Amino acid sequence: MALRTKTALLVGLLFLLHTWGVKAQVKVEMEDRVEVTLGTAAEIPCLYTTDDGFGGLIIEWFYLDPAGKQHRIYFQDPTMRIEETNSQFTGRIKVDVTPSQGSGQVLLRVLETRLGDEVDFICLVKSLTDGNDQGKTQLRVFEKPAHPIIKSVDKDIWFNNEEPVKIGSCEAKNGYPRPNITWYKDNTPLSNVPNEVSVVSQVATGSSGLFSVESELSLKVVKEDQGSEFYCEVNYQIIGGFGMLESEKKKIRVSYPSDEVNLWVKSPKRDIKEGDTVEFECLGNGNPQPLVTFRNREMVELNAINNVLELRNVSRLDSGLYECVTTHIETFEEVVGNTTLFVNYLEPADVSPEETLTLSQGADLNQSCNALSSLKTHTVWMKNGVKVATGNILSLRDVVYDMAGTYECMVTVPQLVGMETSAAFQLIVEGSPEISEPQSTSLEQAVESTVVLTCRARGNPRPTITWRSAGSLVDSQSNVTEDGVLSWVNVKVSSDLNVSCHASNTNGNVETLYSIKAIVPPTDRPASTVGTAGGSGVIIAVLIICLLLLAILGSVLYFLYKKGKICGRSGKQDLTKEKTSRDNIVVEMKSDNTEEAVLLAVNGDKKSGDQ
Repeated sequence: MALRTKTALLVGLLFLLHTWGVKAQVKVEMEDRVEVTLGTAAEIPCLYTTDDGFGGLIIEWFYLDPAGKQHRIYFQDPTMRIEETNSQFTGRIKVDVTPSQGSGQVLLRVLETRLGDEVDFICLVKSLTDGNDQGKTQLRVFEKPAHPIIKSVDKDIWFNNEEPVKIGSCEAKNGYPRPNITWYKDNTPLSNVPNEVSVVSQVATGSSGLFSVESELSLKVVKEDQGSEFYCEVNYQIIGGFGMLESEKKKIRVSYPSDEVNLWVKSPKRDIKEGDTVEFECLGNGNPQPLVTFRNREMVELNAINNVLELRNVSRLDSGLYECVTTHIETFEEVVGNTTLFVNYLEPADVSPEETLTLSQGADLNQSCNALSSLKTHTVWMKNGVKVATGNILSLRDVVYDMAGTYECMVTVPQLVGMETSAAFQLIVEGSPEISEPQSTSLEQAVESTVVLTCRARGNPRPTITWRSAGSLVDSQSNVTEDGVLSWVNVKVSSDLNVSCHASNTNGNVETLYSIKAIVPPTDRPASTVGTAGGSGVIIAVLIICLLLLAILGSVLYFLYKKGKICGRSGKQDLTKEKTSRDNIVVEMKSDNTEEAVLLAVNGDKKSGDQ
């Protein structure tokens, strides 16, 4: 009852205002466009200003269909709010009004937007005094397409085509608005060029209204397209601008004939020497690689595998020109590639003049070592593992026995590791014997002792050693050593004598003289003979007795000293030295307390005294 009363009063007031000719001013402002992602909520604001209070306004929302016809979806006046039924927005809109003094905002929210919601929305605001205004906002809905899928032609493409051939296709699904596809070749965009490039696109619309685009690229292929990368780019609209997606990159295989082949040594990657394994490789400039045959300078075909020719254990005879040959599949002409092989060599070393050389002591030697090689060589002479000379000539001056032995010349090629050869010769030195001087030839030996004398001699031919003493031969023993003869004798010394060592061969002789001086040992007092064990026992007993006598004598002297009997001390003391012969000395010592006398004899008999 109260509502009806208020409504009647309001209508009456508006009637009076209208009768009196009073009109309120209304102003509406709206955004030109609102953008949303498919499935999210869209908010369309409508701002107004008016002279009337909010209670005197009528608010209406409309949308325009594609034909331009206007459809109301919402009505509001001071007494009611009505959402139109049987509309595509029924149940999916909410209207919030925020009034203020003289102005306000009407917010239309469209929930769970659909592709069909992309229309123009009109906001109409009227006052009860016939003042009104309206605004319009366009709603845009976007959906990002799926990642593009590219499919390339899975076969070789022959390059000599008179018109473009299919390269591949690219598809972008479920985007809104319709996405666009651009093709790229090695990062360069492609566009339609008559008889060279063809790009054909097809658009499909699903039941959801989303767009799917498929693009097919055809190209007139040339040789340079071999290995080129192709991909597609999808451009689509998003809120506030544009987005871009790239497909994976694909390479095409272009087939074309080889009009040129190249032959080279694949391994080793250095100068080649005898004994190496050499690999040749032959490649053409076409695709796929042509089937080739190999042949040598005598035009003999050689067996190869996968366009690779292998020669094992090459020698200098393998040097020369090699060719690989194929046939052009269009002109049927021979296509030839060639290269030259050179095998370096080092012949076995040779010594000259002889491998066994005999020289006399004092002679000179010039021995050469030669090894023919295709490269510069280096020669070193070795003896017993020690370098003795450098160069192909070994020069020895005034040769002696120490220079005899085996000499080896080693020839190497510094440019190629492992390229080497060697040869050896034996040097034999002939001459008269040489005796190695002993440490001493003057000896002193006790009479009746035996001394061993040694004598070492060398020579070529091997010398014979004899011993002499007092003009007579002395029996000796000898052994042959690595460098000569070692001889020794056992000599019993009875008096001074000279012993000589005499070495001789067909080239001469030499001798060394030993002088031996006999020494007579000094004469000692005869002593009883005691066995070794017994002698040791006697010595120990004598030492013990001496120690005891010394202890007794020390005690007596210390006792007399304390009593003042010696060394000028007071007390009764009588020291009598009797005249004795040179051989007898008697000392008498007396004591007041003991009345004992001790007689000590030196070099004489013990004499008794008073007790």
